Amino acid sequence: MSPAAALLVRWAAVTAGIASVALPVCVAGSPAARPSGEERPVFFVRPLGHQSHGDAEGRYAPLSMLVAPTIGLLSNTTAAEGVTSASAGGAQYVERSHVLRLLSGRWRYLPTGRAESVVVPPENPTARLQIAESRDWLAAGRVPGRSAAQRAAAERALLAMRALLRPNGAMAAGWSPGWMYSWPRDSSFASAAFAHTGHDAEAYRILRYSAATQRRDGTWDARTELDGSGPPDSRRWQLDANGWVPWATWQWYLTAPPPTRLARLTALYPMIRKAADRAAASLGADGLPPASPDYWEVMTTTTNLGTAAPLLAGLNAATFLAGELDRPQDAARWSGAAGRLSTGISRKFAPLGYQRTVDGQHGRDSAVAFMAPPFNTAPADLPRALDTTYKALLLPNGGLTPGNDPTAPWGANAWTPSTSFFALAWAGTGQPAKAGRVLDWILAKRNPLGELPEKVDRAGRPSSVAPLAWTGSIVVLTLVVLDGEALPAPPRSR
Repeated sequence: MSPAAALLVRWAAVTAGIASVALPVCVAGSPAARPSGEERPVFFVRPLGHQSHGDAEGRYAPLSMLVAPTIGLLSNTTAAEGVTSASAGGAQYVERSHVLRLLSGRWRYLPTGRAESVVVPPENPTARLQIAESRDWLAAGRVPGRSAAQRAAAERALLAMRALLRPNGAMAAGWSPGWMYSWPRDSSFASAAFAHTGHDAEAYRILRYSAATQRRDGTWDARTELDGSGPPDSRRWQLDANGWVPWATWQWYLTAPPPTRLARLTALYPMIRKAADRAAASLGADGLPPASPDYWEVMTTTTNLGTAAPLLAGLNAATFLAGELDRPQDAARWSGAAGRLSTGISRKFAPLGYQRTVDGQHGRDSAVAFMAPPFNTAPADLPRALDTTYKALLLPNGGLTPGNDPTAPWGANAWTPSTSFFALAWAGTGQPAKAGRVLDWILAKRNPLGELPEKVDRAGRPSSVAPLAWTGSIVVLTLVVLDGEALPAPPRSR
């Protein structure tokens, strides 16, 4: 993918009054592990304010192909159906469920074993059973939050994540075209959120899917089809997954039931070994990984923090897990790599205030939060970098743009994952007041169904896809920390 084409990323959706998503257009592509000569659909979306970039321009889906994004979900835990603003029409969820109470008073829900919803009279017995099942699932775990509003938001986020989780462990990012795929990064956050709220089965199911979809060389595709059959297009794979997945495994292990966790970790360990070995082998003489696409899914020409920081978390996590399984050679190998990477970050990124890229040419970036718990032990100079970056990325609507790289304009839309990163980072570094203010902003931007959207527009309205699994996961983890539960980073290797 050329640098120009790389600027066309998942996150930057076209907005025209309300946010919409781009439908697929076909381009040729032949990523690793797929025969050449095959055409697959590629979802390209245009950042607001983005202008022509040569040959990539023709790969945009035209405005006439846009569809309305979801604002909610119906689910029976094995199937899901999106709810659009046109179909919601003043509806509300029955509390702590995926049953929708329509403006008429009737209920819409997705019956067990069905793929399409039905409308039934209120208090329908079968719908009531589904409501009871959702409430039992929430009660079996933990709903974080110190206020009724926070707990209600956590309940809705957890139910949304559960609805987006497929039976095979694939975690859909959202339920609109272009989002109905499983990203290792988003999935890892969801696994951690499930783990720390007492939903062990869901957390482990995601990790098993990650193991099943790992490539032979130890890496992961940027995203996969929900059936696990492989990538839907030719976008570049991303090295950051080699950090996120071991980190998520460590987070799961902390909370897993002790009688079975060693046996279950053993089943995941081949995945951990391949991921950590590939991460360690990627480090150069300066201790840093090579240039690669970051969490923006944009290629950078020099090493980016959005890859380096997750790899550090993953190598530290893998080192700990190797020790738990008495694999001293693996632990020593990965500990050494983590030490080199940590030194490289300190020497190259720290003097720049942890900017996006090691050359200092691409501005501030919300990935600075990846240097804080629960990902990494915060270095001494991180608090200042968090403050400086937050101020640089703050928009008039109160949310954050992912970064201020002048080559990738994001316009006036705030992105809820990037904004939520700071709530989690400040909670993890002992600054609950700052975290609370950011969290309050996020929760105030839930849509009329109470779902967390991907974006917030210039006027402060929720827009784009909702619910978004990534934002929900970050919010849940932040609430866990603000509740007083330590959510540590993997211990630094020595």
